[in-house]
Amino acid sequence: MTARRPPRRTHSRPLPRLLLLLSGWLSILLGAGPGGMSPAFGQADSLAGLARQFASYGQRVPDEKLFLHLDRPAYVSGETVWLAVYATEGSTHRPLPVSSVAYVEVLNAAQKPVLQAKIGLRDAAGQGSLELPATLASGRYTVRAYTGWMQNFGPEMFFQSPITIVNPRRPLARPAARPTPPAAAYDPQFFPEGGYLVQGLSSQVGFKITDSAGRGVAAEGVVLDQAGASVAQFRTLRFGLGSFSLLPTKAGAAYTAVIKLANQQTITCALPPVREQGYVLRLIDTDPQVLRILVKTRGAELANETVFLLGHAGQQVLVAAGEQLFDGQVAFTVPRQKLAAGGVSHFTLFNSRRQPVCERLYFRPPTQRLALTARTDQRQYGLRAPVSLQLSAAGPAPARLSVAVYQLDSLAAGGGADIGSYFGLTSDLKGTVESPAYYLSATGPEAAQAADNLMLTQGWSRWRWADVLRARPDSLPHLPEPNGPLLRGRVLSRGTGAPAPNIPIYLATPSRHVQLYTAVSRRDGSVQVELPDFYGARQLIVQPDTQRDSLYQVELFSSFAGQPATGRLAGPLALSEDLAASLRRRLVQMQVQPRYFGGPAARYDAPRTDSAAFFGRPDEHYRLDDYTRFKVMEEVMREYVPGVVVRRRPDGFHFLVPDKNSKNLLDGPLVLLDGVPVFDTDRIMAFDPLKVQQLDVITTRYALGARLYNGVVSYTTYQGDLAGFTPDPHALLTDYEGLQGQREFYAPRYDTPLDKQSRRPDLRNLLYWNPAVRPTPGTGAQLTFFTSDQAGTYRVVVQGLTENGLAGSTSFDFEVKSAL
Repeated sequence: MTARRPPRRTHSRPLPRLLLLLSGWLSILLGAGPGGMSPAFGQADSLAGLARQFASYGQRVPDEKLFLHLDRPAYVSGETVWLAVYATEGSTHRPLPVSSVAYVEVLNAAQKPVLQAKIGLRDAAGQGSLELPATLASGRYTVRAYTGWMQNFGPEMFFQSPITIVNPRRPLARPAARPTPPAAAYDPQFFPEGGYLVQGLSSQVGFKITDSAGRGVAAEGVVLDQAGASVAQFRTLRFGLGSFSLLPTKAGAAYTAVIKLANQQTITCALPPVREQGYVLRLIDTDPQVLRILVKTRGAELANETVFLLGHAGQQVLVAAGEQLFDGQVAFTVPRQKLAAGGVSHFTLFNSRRQPVCERLYFRPPTQRLALTARTDQRQYGLRAPVSLQLSAAGPAPARLSVAVYQLDSLAAGGGADIGSYFGLTSDLKGTVESPAYYLSATGPEAAQAADNLMLTQGWSRWRWADVLRARPDSLPHLPEPNGPLLRGRVLSRGTGAPAPNIPIYLATPSRHVQLYTAVSRRDGSVQVELPDFYGARQLIVQPDTQRDSLYQVELFSSFAGQPATGRLAGPLALSEDLAASLRRRLVQMQVQPRYFGGPAARYDAPRTDSAAFFGRPDEHYRLDDYTRFKVMEEVMREYVPGVVVRRRPDGFHFLVPDKNSKNLLDGPLVLLDGVPVFDTDRIMAFDPLKVQQLDVITTRYALGARLYNGVVSYTTYQGDLAGFTPDPHALLTDYEGLQGQREFYAPRYDTPLDKQSRRPDLRNLLYWNPAVRPTPGTGAQLTFFTSDQAGTYRVVVQGLTENGLAGSTSFDFEVKSAL
């Protein structure tokens, strides 16, 4: 049970919104360090100071959200999950083109990742796919997504959606007559409005009763005092939620709820404890013009103090008001025109010492949504028949849409996450919301009461007010990633394991595309390296300067969040025998697709990137095959590489580069082999020159990061794979998965009679997937695809977002018949 929900982090007014966000992130990037608490709000008696401090926090620590449209809600192990990513600013939900990476994971019931991928984002959008391992067990899984910046605020901020995965290769669990779950399998929770029960003050108490899978259950019950007398009665309304009024009469009194479930089981649960003094907040929603927020207190010190109310939606301040209590109570009036046009509003009450003491959420269905229309040219089709799909998006701003067409069966009947419900409701609430679309579409008194029950029981606590009131923001461990993934790690002393500051490290991946990344460890030994245009799986070689800093080692951290997902997954998956035939067809199709319809769908293609080396055009370039090939590297360097002077000294070979500007010899250039630094020149001189294809030389001082090098000498082998050269034993070698390359969704076409008569089996249950449809304003978009050899009901799902933040979705079904 939860007695009090601390306030959440919220969002702000969109002035030039992107400019404010960038300035806030810039302050983080420039290293604003930790600071102590400031005096209350700057000016002790200024209510405006509270609103300013709140808005300032929103600009310093901006909000970001992701939404994933998945092609289907259910899969067979071995199939491909196709996905579209929408990245938005957290308050206005407008596309936010700041982060360049979305981290996507598939978690099992134990909340362990079974699949992970980094999806590149461009212009606030991305697309990708996940190959489900063929060995995955049947069960319910969670797909979640987040950016690096979102990791600063915990998994509650992450997007997550359940999916079902079935492995037909293993025996299917058949539904069995389930025994009645024990009372311990149910979870009753009670939430006093505002946060507390206070002696002598009447409170509205919200409650939620769920089963072991987190689904709401119907129930009714009574509240008993410590003498066993009934003091309140209650009954669930929808989705296991409800509320009742309670007047606690004694501090510390033990109130008990006796709950009777629909299956006649009885559960006994203690209510939150009663305080001797404190604050109670009540939101009254009966006037069509205003909301009333009634505050009552108990305690001699509280009877006549001044309290402050801050109302906010996102990072936008809706109302800021201060009133003095009279005989322990006061009422605030909030005109409805000051509320947000739709979504969740938060009202936080502060005492005279500017401490948050109560919070209440209020929901208003969005008044504006993206109006989408979708229709096919027919309602029924034959096998391998062309389907024409017409789309349109009504609105003043251009929209981006994603479209899926999949076969509907009992496994996929539940549907997936809805972008309108997510941005309009669930992304601002804690935990899983059952049937969120109901709250956005239903009308009438019952719907209003159901939404209020949800606000009472599903409070959000995304941040702490102590963070908002801090004069300077604490430094955050995860920076924004505008150009590519940030690889994080730390440098340690080999002997003591202590963090090592101010140690330069070098990160490279052997390749003919010569790229080198550098960083210097901070005071705590931490390092962060940005990896722009880094695609696919590669081997990373990370090392300090092993000639100077051989006493140190580097360890790398995972880019993915380690925290478990929020909410609870459904119980074990039991499937009807009626699905067996359908699942076997999906298994056959999954095996047939790459064999008969391979092509583009079977490979990932990295976007074209600049193939030049990181140092640009070299001052001297040598193709060694253009010269007499020597078998000793020293002969090669002395005979026909005038840009590098070789000297043999007591400690070994040295390279010197004649500076083309000063004409002086620069001692100790940066030496690379396939992009990997080699700090021991003797090792490069012992390398077989017949394995080297080309040599590039920079004959001036070269700045890389914070370091200045006396030129660059870069060797490239024929395959770019080091050609058997062994990295320094002090280097860290690790496999690293960069951004996922693009993969084309492929489906066969039957444009000619010969194509239609082909004997290749076509058992597709996903007929069409397009993650980036841009309908033309006024005319929309027309898409064409073909049905497969599988008759049945197919569902078209369209989701979309406009440039001004309006979200919407639509869906409908059509039939495919074996014969028309």
